[in-house]
Amino acid sequence: MDGMVTGLERLTADMTAWRRDLHAHPETAFEEQRTSDFVAEKLASFGLEVHRGLAKTGLVGILRNGDGPMVGFRADMDALHIHEETNLPHSSRNPGRMHACGHDGHTAMLLGAARYLTEHPDLFRGTIVFIFQPAEENEGGGRVMVEEGLFDRFPVEKVFGMHNWPGLEVGRIALRPGPLMAAYDIFELTLTGKGTHAGMPHMGTDTIMVGSQIVSALQTIASRSVHPIDSAVVSVTQFHAGDTWNVLPGTAVLRGTVRTFRPEVQDLVQRRMGEVATAIAAGFGVEASLRYERRYPPTTNSAAETELARRAAARVVGEEALDLDPMPSMGAEDFSFMLQKRPGCYIWVGAGPSDQGRNLHSPHYDFNDAVLPIGTSYWVRLAETVLSK
Repeated sequence: MDGMVTGLERLTADMTAWRRDLHAHPETAFEEQRTSDFVAEKLASFGLEVHRGLAKTGLVGILRNGDGPMVGFRADMDALHIHEETNLPHSSRNPGRMHACGHDGHTAMLLGAARYLTEHPDLFRGTIVFIFQPAEENEGGGRVMVEEGLFDRFPVEKVFGMHNWPGLEVGRIALRPGPLMAAYDIFELTLTGKGTHAGMPHMGTDTIMVGSQIVSALQTIASRSVHPIDSAVVSVTQFHAGDTWNVLPGTAVLRGTVRTFRPEVQDLVQRRMGEVATAIAAGFGVEASLRYERRYPPTTNSAAETELARRAAARVVGEEALDLDPMPSMGAEDFSFMLQKRPGCYIWVGAGPSDQGRNLHSPHYDFNDAVLPIGTSYWVRLAETVLSK
């Protein structure tokens, strides 16, 4: 184990200042203009070649150092629509927006790695593409960057990403080959019947009752249709129907999310949702219409690149601090679109306790700055490992 890279004291202080500035000025999907300007200014000041405009606010920094392979390192930049409740000096100045997932820290760590590697060209040989992606939360900025030619313009051979992970001890890193995070789908089920007076239910069709039965029946897809060894989650998160006390509404709308790891299971769940909803609704004289949208594919690490990431991580935290078989998460990540086009690896970096509301997407969350030198050291060691001279 080499430990964290040397000479990080001044850089860590700078990264902390950058991170807290970004935290105080959160911007959500495709609106990260100030954030993009901030990152571009830093990259240019380090001497990197900067390319802007991918996925509107996304940008890329290029560090070239002789002949050799080209690899991509990616960080996400966007915030969430959450009202911050940390009351910290650097808390959000943009009401209703918050860095509640640590993308401020991800951006700061990748900026730190860019500066360190610029100052230490003896560590690697080749080209590093630093990818700063917008709109990871819900809106698929990674997909948009790929569709707009990210890997056509910057033909990296491999691509790597990371996320801070509350609940995993600081100083530990988790990674595994294969699926690490789930596919993310959404659905909207519209029920259309005949509204009636609530005291005369026999004169119409009760879409609330029908919808309630469908909500329960959908849970049998995971328990009775999916193979017990596979994983699936079907969650109804919205149920909209009716406007007053004494009317059974003629329409109801159910919305929610589906999480799976394998395409075959994804296909099965989508098909069974339509069959179950249609059959139950028809039994009560109600029409069911399902809109199903596949948002993010599963985040699946390739074996060879996971081994490279493991070697780099072990140099930073030691073999004993690696979790090489973490339980995959039903959360989703649009880095998956980049992994569909290039082999790579996505890791979790321990961020400490997740109690007292310090979990991701909580209004009480704040990125743990103790992670900054660990994450930056990982990027540097990864550059050394993948682009060894």
